Amino acid sequence: MMKHDESEGTALLATDYVKVARDLRPVLEADAEGDGPLSDAVVEAMYDADLFGVSIPRETGGLELPILDALDVYAEIAAADGSAGWCLMASSTAAAYFGAWGGDETVEAMFGDGIPIAAGQFAPKGTAVVAPGGYRISGQYQFGSGIAHAQWVGAGLWTEGDSPEFRLSIAPKDQAQVTGNWDVLGLARTASYDYHFDDVFVPEGATFEFFAPERRRGGPMYDLGVLVLTASGHAGFAIGLVRRALDELAAKAATGHQRMAGRTSLADSERLQYDLGVLGSRFRSAELWVRDAFARSEAAAIAGELDQEAMLEARQATTFITQEGADIIRQAYLHAGTVGLRAGPLNRCFRDIHAGTQHAVCSPASTLDFGAHLITQAATEPPA
Repeated sequence: MMKHDESEGTALLATDYVKVARDLRPVLEADAEGDGPLSDAVVEAMYDADLFGVSIPRETGGLELPILDALDVYAEIAAADGSAGWCLMASSTAAAYFGAWGGDETVEAMFGDGIPIAAGQFAPKGTAVVAPGGYRISGQYQFGSGIAHAQWVGAGLWTEGDSPEFRLSIAPKDQAQVTGNWDVLGLARTASYDYHFDDVFVPEGATFEFFAPERRRGGPMYDLGVLVLTASGHAGFAIGLVRRALDELAAKAATGHQRMAGRTSLADSERLQYDLGVLGSRFRSAELWVRDAFARSEAAAIAGELDQEAMLEARQATTFITQEGADIIRQAYLHAGTVGLRAGPLNRCFRDIHAGTQHAVCSPASTLDFGAHLITQAATEPPA
C-alpha cells in the first residue's frame, strides 16, 4: 500500500479529494451488492487515492483535511456504497486519534510504513490493568467495522483502581481474536465482527484518556476531541446516503416511471412533486445545520478557544441528520414502489441508514444534552 507524500509535488487541493472520491463510484458500485466484507479492490482503490488519510494529521503522513472537506469525502463514498463510506470514516477517524494523541513509539509503529487501516469499538467494554510501561487489556467487543481488512484494532477501557479512567487503546490486529457474528439488516459489507482481547499488553503511548486527550501532532482541529471528530464522519455518511436516495427517486421520476396501479407517472404526480420538495427541504435544512455547527466548532478551535455550544450542536446536528435522514429515505423508498424493493442504490440507502441510526454517536444522548443546554440557556439568558 502507498504512503502519502506531499514532497513529491502531487498533493491535491482539499476540495479535489471530493472529486477523487466521486470518481471511484464505478469501482465501489460494481462491488456494492456482493457478499462478505468489502473486496480488496474497493479497499485498495480508496487507499491508493489517499482517502484513508483524510482526517489524519499531516505529521503522520495524512491529509488533515478541514472537517467539512473530510465530511464531503465521506459523503461521496457513502453515496456510492454505504458500507465503503462507513469503513472509510471509521478507519480514518480512529487512526487520526492515535496520530494526534498517541505516543511517539506508537505513531512510528502505526504510521511508519504508511497510513494504517484501523477498526474497533471504543465503548468502554474492557478493563486495563497497569503494567510496567503501559497496560494489560482484556475485553469483549462488537462492531469492529472494517476489521476484516484492518491492521490495527482499537478498544475502549476502564482502568482499574480507586480512580478509574476511560481510556482508548489500540493494538496490532494479530493480538485481537476476531469471532464473526455479523448477520444484519444494513451495512453488511462493513463486516463489523465481534472480537476480544485477552490480557494483551499495550504501551502507555498506545492509549489516551477519552475525555482529555493531549494533542501532540496536527492542528487545532484535534482539540475538538473524540466525540466531535467521530460525529463528523457519521454526518458525512448520513449526508451521502440521503442525497443519493433523493437523487435516485428524482431520476426514476424523470424517466417516466409509473408505479403499478398508479394513475399518473411519478413525474406527473403532484403528490410526488410536493413530497419530494418537502423531503429535499428537510434534507437541505439538516445539512446546513451540520455544516454550520462543524464550521463554527473548527473555527473556534483554530482561534484557540473551544466553542462548547457549537461542539454540542455538531453532535446533535449529526444525530438529527441521521435520524431525520432515515425517515426521508423511508419516504423515498415508499414513493419508488418496487424499485426500492429490489437490489440497487435506493435499497442499499434504506438498509444502511437504518443500520447507521443504531450507532451510539447518533443515539438520544446528544439530543438529551442539547435539550438540557436549551433549558440552562433559557434560565441564564431569559427572553427579553
